Amino acid sequence: MKKRFGLLLALIAALVMLVVPVGNTTHAQAADNSLEKIQKKGVLVMGTSPDYPPYEFQATVNGKSTVVGMDVQIGKKVAKDLGVKLKIKSMSFDSLLVALQTGKIDMIISGMNPTPARRKNVAFTHTYYQGGYDIVINKTDKAKYKNKDSFSGGTLGAQTGTTQYNASKSQTKNTTVKGMTSQSDLILALQSHKLDGVAMEKPSAEAYVSNNKQLAAIPSDFNMSSSATSSAIAFRKGSTSLVNKVNKTVDQIKKENLVKKDYLPAAGKYLKTNTVNTSMTHYWKAFLTGIEYTLIITVCSVFFGFIIGILLALARMAKGNFFKNLLRWIATAYVEFIRGTPMMVQVMFVYFGLGLFVNLPALTSGIIAISLNSGAYVAEYIRGGINSVNIGQTEAARSLGMSNGETMRYVVLPQALKNIWPSLGNEFITLIKDSSIVSIIGVTELIYQSNIVRSDTYRGVAPIVVIMVLYFILTFTASRILNYFERKMQHD
Repeated sequence: MKKRFGLLLALIAALVMLVVPVGNTTHAQAADNSLEKIQKKGVLVMGTSPDYPPYEFQATVNGKSTVVGMDVQIGKKVAKDLGVKLKIKSMSFDSLLVALQTGKIDMIISGMNPTPARRKNVAFTHTYYQGGYDIVINKTDKAKYKNKDSFSGGTLGAQTGTTQYNASKSQTKNTTVKGMTSQSDLILALQSHKLDGVAMEKPSAEAYVSNNKQLAAIPSDFNMSSSATSSAIAFRKGSTSLVNKVNKTVDQIKKENLVKKDYLPAAGKYLKTNTVNTSMTHYWKAFLTGIEYTLIITVCSVFFGFIIGILLALARMAKGNFFKNLLRWIATAYVEFIRGTPMMVQVMFVYFGLGLFVNLPALTSGIIAISLNSGAYVAEYIRGGINSVNIGQTEAARSLGMSNGETMRYVVLPQALKNIWPSLGNEFITLIKDSSIVSIIGVTELIYQSNIVRSDTYRGVAPIVVIMVLYFILTFTASRILNYFERKMQHD
């Protein structure tokens, strides 16, 4: 199962820890009111990665895509016993622990192992399920592969941050191990023969195999400890009263054998429902929602990014007294820092890091991060455009009695905008595609929706083809509109 942060999230966690007040942690451990806070709030936010059937996955329920599965049933039971409502927040598995530590979610139920390394950072309940591992292969290779030792010279895949990924790396010889963040991506890679096998939990392996006749499952024969093959609910460190209360629910679930008797059979029904109609037209609402959020993110980011870019460009060109020099230095440092760090890191830092002080929704965090990133690039376009305007234009404007501000506003900037319009148009097209990055924090744009469809239908290629076409339509339409205005400006 899932074991530890990836390298990227380790960096984010380190940055977050720099801005977490130490005194708050000490106070939280000294006075635990975690149970009281949840009951007072009336809502229990459950974080999960819905690409791991039958634990958690997407299914169409009453015409709406919904997170279902064994872990969701457990979450509902926990919330009911606490007397609160359950709210499910979907995100990539690698983001869950950071989200828990920064208060974005209240608990994790996502097939997570209570390993010693994790126990140092979060509190776990009693285990609610004991599983094992299989390796999923193409059925045509069933005679070739028998267990993990059969993949010598081959390629084995596993979800990054999981115990099966670590076991694949440490317990195989002469085997290339590739990690991916999504189970559906791994299965797609397997079926396209990029991988020879995919290591995953037995229930998940059985779910994929039962819904795809081209796949088969073989024993993994990994040597794993009990903590590495069991699942538990994770809470923030120091949430003793809350963990003790939830332990009573977990003990009841185990005593009454609810997982095998009720929760797994219910998940199996949803798995069968998903394969009744797997046509892409059946999921047009999901793709339409993805287009809507992609356009919202892009338009908002372009608007705010342009404003930020103008301010940064003017600040970078400021000269004179100490204040102007300081402003220029800050603007230059900002532009260089933003352009020197990945947008994915910026998105995650805005969502998780700034979220420590302001509880920003995922969509708002995504727009802020992309706007800040775009502003740094737009600033350089605008600065270059301003420098391209002949100095004689400025001198002519000043000779007419125009102030510096009026000269910049009415003479220089209009001409600069005309010169940099192609670059700004390219930035807009780029942002349409870059908006896909916010899917890592659970924003339901096109990439996120395509993953939902892939999880629903167990079809790997078809949803990818659909979003490729949709992205092309969006970018081609935008480029035609931008070219029209460019011709108008050139004519004027």
